[in-house]
Amino acid sequence: MAPSLPEDYLERVYAGVLGKTIGVYLGRPFEGWTYELIQSRLGDIVNYVHDQLDVPLIVTDDDISGTFTFIRALADSGHDRNITSRQIGESWMNYLVENRTILWWGGLGNSTEHTAYLRMKSGIPAPRSGSMELNGQVVAEQIGAQIFIDGWAMVSPGDAEQAAHFAREAARVSHDGEAVNGAVALAVMEAMAFVEPDINKLLDLACAHIPTDALIRRLIDDVRDWHAGESDWRATRKLLAGSYGYDKYGGNCHMIPNHGLIVHSLLHGQDDFSETMKIINTSGWDTDCNSGNVGALMGIKNGLNGIDASGSNSVDWRGPVADRIYIPTADPTWGVTDCLAAAADIANAGRVLAGQEAWVPKDGAQFHFSLPGAVQGFQVMSGEGDVKNVAVDEGVRALRLTTDGEARIGTPVFTPSKEMAKYFEGHGYALFASPRIFPGQTLQAQLLSSADNRGSVSLYAAWYGENDQPTYLYSDAVDVSDNGQGQSLALKLPAHAHPVFEVGLASADGAQVHLDRLGWDGDVDVIFSRPPHKGTMWRRAWVDGVDNYFRFGEAFRLIQNSGRGLLIQGTREWRDYRVEADVTPHLIEAAGVAARVQGMRRYYALLVRPGRVQLVKMCNVETVLCDAAFEWQLGETLQMEIVVVGDQIKGSINGREVLIAIDGTLDCGSMALVCEGGRTATQAVRVAAVAS
Repeated sequence: MAPSLPEDYLERVYAGVLGKTIGVYLGRPFEGWTYELIQSRLGDIVNYVHDQLDVPLIVTDDDISGTFTFIRALADSGHDRNITSRQIGESWMNYLVENRTILWWGGLGNSTEHTAYLRMKSGIPAPRSGSMELNGQVVAEQIGAQIFIDGWAMVSPGDAEQAAHFAREAARVSHDGEAVNGAVALAVMEAMAFVEPDINKLLDLACAHIPTDALIRRLIDDVRDWHAGESDWRATRKLLAGSYGYDKYGGNCHMIPNHGLIVHSLLHGQDDFSETMKIINTSGWDTDCNSGNVGALMGIKNGLNGIDASGSNSVDWRGPVADRIYIPTADPTWGVTDCLAAAADIANAGRVLAGQEAWVPKDGAQFHFSLPGAVQGFQVMSGEGDVKNVAVDEGVRALRLTTDGEARIGTPVFTPSKEMAKYFEGHGYALFASPRIFPGQTLQAQLLSSADNRGSVSLYAAWYGENDQPTYLYSDAVDVSDNGQGQSLALKLPAHAHPVFEVGLASADGAQVHLDRLGWDGDVDVIFSRPPHKGTMWRRAWVDGVDNYFRFGEAFRLIQNSGRGLLIQGTREWRDYRVEADVTPHLIEAAGVAARVQGMRRYYALLVRPGRVQLVKMCNVETVLCDAAFEWQLGETLQMEIVVVGDQIKGSINGREVLIAIDGTLDCGSMALVCEGGRTATQAVRVAAVAS
């Protein structure tokens, strides 16, 4: 029987997610630097240094996107406690868009994860895809098995056996040997950090789950011995580099040296978040990976207070981050999200494993601020003001928003700017995302009564308009002065409001208000087509899972050289709806439209093939739900429609229902245009509610 969940489980998971995020953002700007170079250029790393190196703080990064994506294999497998490497590998193939999302796509034999992906793509399943037998020891023992492991520990609080099993199976998708041992050791430490605060006891527990003759075990023993005999972390770092440095191992970023630095920083960090962050980052090598893992463990172990009140160096770690993270995958649902949302997903997976119901705060509002310090991306976007998470009643938290004169306070719900999108595309990891809110839906906010409230506020939404310039829509203003009751605001998005990139509250003359929740609901009613203006952000609203998505000719020209490609937009908030599109197949094996899309290998689709029409379910492998003869010609434009309501899937072409099927496997997800083996074109796509 699994251990019961700690009373503060959700908050500790949130602290772990924050620690991971802070660590990655802190170490990313100087990733790969040596200790000596860091000392000469930056000195000790005691705070964020992105400004000194002229790079953004909030970035797309494999450490974050991989960690919070691959754990979704658990939900996709029905929360199977006996989940296997093969199942987790299937989730890789679903959420990855080749050469574009999550991984460092460094090539066969150079990037361990890319190598494993290519093995699986060729039909070799996990765990053989990551085996030393196929890929060699150097490739198999790089660091990646460790950097993606935190989520598996967070769903296993106090359960070392479960954490070790999950970590081993997840690591073996792409790694083998000592890389797997390191991942297991770290996952056990993080899982047990929910119930055990002592680092040395956590190390004992970790060692109990790896072979006694493992090199990782010897490394841990040596670092502990050095620490016991020397209090100066710089001296023991030098010993570590001398015995286990990069010069001793092959490849780009080996597990052994970096795992050693993690143990080293935890022992010397004096149980202080800031001190531990200083040591792990100043020590060099794979700084964002190491710092992210250490931050996660320290967050889990010491909670939010440990991050907020680091005694030796009281740094505002959370303020600059403001919970913001990007998780670009083939499922656009989480492209632009926040730490609290990610933590809730992980904690709810842990709750399911423990036989408990999911946590759904404040009627399911997307922004609810329910944990201490959580701002969920809300910042001052224009003017002067302040944002603070406050306790307004026992067990109730809200955002206190204060503005000085005209100001907007909001949060991103899509790529925040064209400049940011271009920067990410040129620096390793593109930001693949869709808007989270669409035309036809209604934005809603609930304000709380407070004697401190003053002034008036409006609800607003912003989208990319002419030449991608921001266009703003405001609700009627309400007076928030205390009148003994809270206020509600609503704003329905018109047909042309796309893509929405920001929502929030605005004041024309200065105000203070307590925002209890902000969210949206209602049926999507949107037409995706080329707008009359010259902007490009409407194109960036699609997750590009085809070989070529041309920027000329038709609004959507898809080319897939081999296999099947998808052009995806939407979120998992979409459940019952219809998708209609003109589809003009040119040279293709199959083409059509898809609904309830949850990645590259999870969806329903209406497809035409030469002489046939099919309704298919793709869940890692394709199942033809029904098919029929259907005559059509290359170059002919077909009006194709797929409708999903409950467990019923209907397909129509040119206004005539051609197929109907029953299947309840997928209950939500985005829409997509589908192209297999050739070229197809579309001018417009409509997504709308099903007519009653």
